[in-house]
Amino acid sequence: MAPTTPRPTRRLTRSVVAVGVTVLLAVVAGCAGRSGAGSAQLRVLVPNAPGSGYDVTARTAAKALADAGIARGVEVFNLPGGGGVVGLRRLGYERGNPRLLMLMGLGVVGSQYAWSPRVTLQDTTPVARLIEEPAIVVVTRDSPYHDLTGLITAWRADPASVPVGGGSSAGGPDHLAPMLIADAVGIPPRQVSYRQFDGGGDLLAAILDHQVDFGVSGRSEYADQIASGQLRVLAVTSEFRIPGMAAPTLRERDVDVVFTNWRGIVAPPGLGEDDVAALRDVVARLHGSAQWRAVLAKYGWTDAYLDGPAFGDFLRAENDRLAHALDGLGLSPDATPVPRSGG
Repeated sequence: MAPTTPRPTRRLTRSVVAVGVTVLLAVVAGCAGRSGAGSAQLRVLVPNAPGSGYDVTARTAAKALADAGIARGVEVFNLPGGGGVVGLRRLGYERGNPRLLMLMGLGVVGSQYAWSPRVTLQDTTPVARLIEEPAIVVVTRDSPYHDLTGLITAWRADPASVPVGGGSSAGGPDHLAPMLIADAVGIPPRQVSYRQFDGGGDLLAAILDHQVDFGVSGRSEYADQIASGQLRVLAVTSEFRIPGMAAPTLRERDVDVVFTNWRGIVAPPGLGEDDVAALRDVVARLHGSAQWRAVLAKYGWTDAYLDGPAFGDFLRAENDRLAHALDGLGLSPDATPVPRSGG
C-alpha cells in the first residue's frame, strides 16, 4: 500500500474515513498533525507476559490486520504486572493517545478486585469485545491424575495438598473457573490452594516444573504443548466438547459448571470522537475479514464481537457480575488473600 502524506489539518474527520482512506493511516495522520511527530504506527499493549492468552490474541490480531491489508506494522508489546493493573496504569498515562490499544479480558476485570488500582476499566475507552474461549484443566504427561475423577477425588480428600495454578488474579478466569469447579464438587473455595502467575507463559513453566498439581488456562495458550504430549487435558469448561480435543466437558464428569472467558480491546481515556470512531472501525474491519475468521477457526475461539457503547455496558455489567460471584463463593478480596507467584 502506498504511503499517505499526513494532511495538515489537526483533527481527523469522518469525511476522510468515508472516502476510503485506510483507517490506520488516517489515525496516524491525525496524530502527526497534533504532535508534529511524523508518521507513527498503531501499538497494542499486552498487560501480561509473552505466551499468555492476551499475547496470543494480540499477535494473531496484528498479523490478521496486516494480512487483510487493514493495518501494517502494528507493534505488539508486553507490559506485565498485577494481573493487568500495570497495563491499566500505563493506559491511563496515555490519555488522549489514539495510536494505542490494550488487549484485555475478564482477567483484568478481576485484577481490579485484587489490586484496587487507581486507573480502572471504567476510565478507559471501550473499543470492542472480540472472542470467547473456554478454559481447560491440564496436567503434565507424568501426572498421577489420569482423568478428572482421579483429580477431584484427591482434591476433595485434602484441598490444600493439591495446588492449582492460574495466570490471573483473584476474580480472573484462571482463578474463577477452579473455584466454581471446587464449589460444584463440594470443596469450600476458600480451602483451595490457588497459586497465581502473571500470565500463561509463567503458569506453563510452573506446571511443567510441578510447582502446581494442575493448571487452568485457555486452550489457545497451550495448543503446542498439548499437541506434543507435554500436557494432558482432563476436561474443558465449555458446554460442548472442543472439536479435535479428546477431553470431556465438566458436565460429562458430573461437575455442573460451564464457564467461558472473553477478550476485547480498550483504548486510553480522553480520546476525541473521531479518533474513537477510527479505532472502532479498524477493529470492525478486522472482525469482518476472512483472515480473522481463519484465526477463529484455528484457535477454536468463539466470535463474541460487541462494538463500542454496547461493550462499555458489558464491562460495567461484568464488573457487577464478578463482585456478586466472588461474594457468593465466599471469596471477597478482603476475606481471602491469594498467594502470588511468578511476578
